[in-house]
Amino acid sequence: MAVDAAGTAQIRSALVRLRRTTGLPVAFGGLVESGRRQVRISELSGTATTALSALAVTAGNGLGGRAVALSRPCAVTDYSVSRQISHEYDLPVAAEGLRSVLAVPVVVRRRVRGVLYGALRTAQPLGDRTLGAAVAAARDAEQALVLRDEADELLAAASPPPAQAPAHDPAGGAAWEQVREAHAALRALAPRIADPALRDELLRACGLLAAGDGPAPGPRLAPREVDVLACVAAGATNGAVAERLGVGPETVKSYLRSAMRKLGARTRTEAVAAARRTGWLP
Repeated sequence: MAVDAAGTAQIRSALVRLRRTTGLPVAFGGLVESGRRQVRISELSGTATTALSALAVTAGNGLGGRAVALSRPCAVTDYSVSRQISHEYDLPVAAEGLRSVLAVPVVVRRRVRGVLYGALRTAQPLGDRTLGAAVAAARDAEQALVLRDEADELLAAASPPPAQAPAHDPAGGAAWEQVREAHAALRALAPRIADPALRDELLRACGLLAAGDGPAPGPRLAPREVDVLACVAAGATNGAVAERLGVGPETVKSYLRSAMRKLGARTRTEAVAAARRTGWLP
């Protein structure tokens, strides 16, 4: 079974935040295995044993399985005697010495992708503040996974048309427009990606879509100047570019003026054409 390294990294990061914001001494979690209704515990933080490592939690079973089945957070004050859950996993939980436990599902596009757990080694209620902080950590993981999914979809869709397709060929022209739209979307998405490896992969893909081996010798544009020009090339107004890139309209104008000056262009249209000639845009 393939390991979702990027997804696992998001779970690991979320567990660090969960422990920091809740004060819970133990946190663990994992992703839902592809094609199965079970979570594989892959990440441990603050544990004293390896009893929970690689544990497969089936939907509906135990606390985490209940959270998966219901798609909502669940908590128990004393795991081993709780009547709210089934007890298939009592042995590994007891081996780690856990009593009060919460489980928060990581839900992306209405599908549970993973579960975060936080726990105490004493039996005491976990208050609303603790549960709220755990939910916030799960939301961070959800947002990161959404961005990664969007990036994967754009990369899959952005396949350049054959170089030999004539410019007047309707299919080739339409394909190039799809490439340009995907390029603009990828450029706008990349700064929002926290994972540096994935962000670099996206930017490399942008370079391949634009010019294969990279821009030709000539004006050197800053990354944000290319981002703005990519959006302009897709037909976006300055206001739409600002919203897409998460900057102010005046900032967009500043980047656009700078790019136009470097490219020797007098208008937005000329700037886009020059950027395409020099390999900055597809």
